Amino acid sequence: MIRSAIKGIGYHVPSQVVTNQDLTELMDTSDEWIKTRSGIEERHWVQGDEAASDLAFPAAKKAIENAGINPEEIDLVVVATISSDYFFPGVSSQLQEMLGLRNVGCFDLRAACSGFVYALSTADQFIQSGMYKTALVIGAEAQSKFINKTTEGRDISVLFGDGAGAVILQPSQDEAGILSTHLHSEGKDMKNLWMEGPGSSGLNQINKLTIEQAQRYEPFMNGREVFKNAVVRFPEVIQEALDKNNLSMDDVALIIPHQANLRIIQSVAKRMGVNMDKFYANIQRYGNTTAASIPIALCEAVEEGKIKAGDTIILAAFGAGYTWASAAIRW
Repeated sequence: MIRSAIKGIGYHVPSQVVTNQDLTELMDTSDEWIKTRSGIEERHWVQGDEAASDLAFPAAKKAIENAGINPEEIDLVVVATISSDYFFPGVSSQLQEMLGLRNVGCFDLRAACSGFVYALSTADQFIQSGMYKTALVIGAEAQSKFINKTTEGRDISVLFGDGAGAVILQPSQDEAGILSTHLHSEGKDMKNLWMEGPGSSGLNQINKLTIEQAQRYEPFMNGREVFKNAVVRFPEVIQEALDKNNLSMDDVALIIPHQANLRIIQSVAKRMGVNMDKFYANIQRYGNTTAASIPIALCEAVEEGKIKAGDTIILAAFGAGYTWASAAIRW
């Protein structure tokens, strides 16, 4: 069986750093309140007309350079995002043009915080089948464009940051590669974490929006319910990856979870009886960057020497949908 391997990585975040103290000038909050509830100390936000594609482009270029390939070799582009520049087309089509790629297949994937693992799994299947040989997989988000930066919206707005992370997938030439991926969803609780508009339900979106209608265009999260579900699904899907590959936690060098909330990561580690040193966390510096959080964390973990050749790592995510997913990878 052909196995796909990560041959190159790269990430990019906006230059504007927004600290918790900066947020106190926009809303009634405090550094202590934010850190206690989420662990976040600062995040990066886009400025002006900067959008998701502007973050995805430099991340992709770094991954291509890191892989040592020519852009012409790429034959598939998959972008995970829920904050694309436009309602349509997707960021992937923009990237095809920005990177000067051939007329290759490109599509966006909307699985929110689980998006990158979903996209990685999708590209992995294409390479395993032999249909494609070089895939560019990206998680890119400019979520700050969609949040209410006032006291009314602080429960959401203090959490989210912007950024992009990218990987190049190619057939493995040795024992390295993606060992397995695992995708799940449960739609019955979707309204605990969602953004109602824009969408085809409800009133004609072209009509002038009333204040009540405009509220549909802001994310909503029932934090208590999301937390309760996340701390159950994370351990489940991590264990699923371990069982599939006959691995124990001792065989795993590092777990890279979606960076939603430091308290969630700590609770998952405690439930699994694993030291926090086994879990990588950088949410303190970036906040929740949705589909970009895992690839950004992966890049930083490699830069910091926490992942070495031959190591086995687990990626794990939980997010809107609800969706949850994991991937076991030999580096």
